[in-house]
Amino acid sequence: MIDYLPVDPAVLLAYALTALALVIAPGPGQALVLTRTVEAGTRGGLLTSLGLEIGTLVHTLAAALGLSAILATSATAYAVVKYAGALYLVVLGALMLWRARPSSNAGVVVERAASGSRLVLHAAMTGVLNPKVAVFFLAFLPQFVRPERGAVLAQFLVLGLVLSALGLIFDASLAVIAGRARTRLTGSMVFAAWRERVTGTVLVGLGLKLALSDRR
Repeated sequence: MIDYLPVDPAVLLAYALTALALVIAPGPGQALVLTRTVEAGTRGGLLTSLGLEIGTLVHTLAAALGLSAILATSATAYAVVKYAGALYLVVLGALMLWRARPSSNAGVVVERAASGSRLVLHAAMTGVLNPKVAVFFLAFLPQFVRPERGAVLAQFLVLGLVLSALGLIFDASLAVIAGRARTRLTGSMVFAAWRERVTGTVLVGLGLKLALSDRR
């Protein structure tokens, strides 16, 4: 039965260990999960984790279909996607900083902005609009694909699902831990205002970092 698996078990184990190390390493995704948890609680962090992994699956499918090769070879395509993603993050962060100004009612705005579908969509778009992730997938996943086993598309999808599952488990755990710490401060209006400022600043920072990054 093992012979009928899309991915060789030994290769899958090596891939899972490598993917786990990549998931644990600090990165923009974890920063986004933490800031969303501060903003909207454990639920917000969990939904953000889910959205990020939807983005991971989109990149997996793109790599499997060869679409990511366009970003790897076309400087123009890479730049368009990069700046679109950067602008998206900067606008989100700027809106949060605007809501956090002294004259605004931060608590009410946060509750309105924390609908589940929006949290998932925002996170998914953040992941999809990061061209460095697409290029990474194009370079990383093929190292563990064995064409001689056939079903290359299925192999890509299995590898992507494994990475997505590991990322979801780790980020969700991070959200739960951060959410527990946040509940002690939820009733503070001062904290409500500052969490908007911190979250907005982080999102703007992530956007600027993406905009200033190169293709390497």
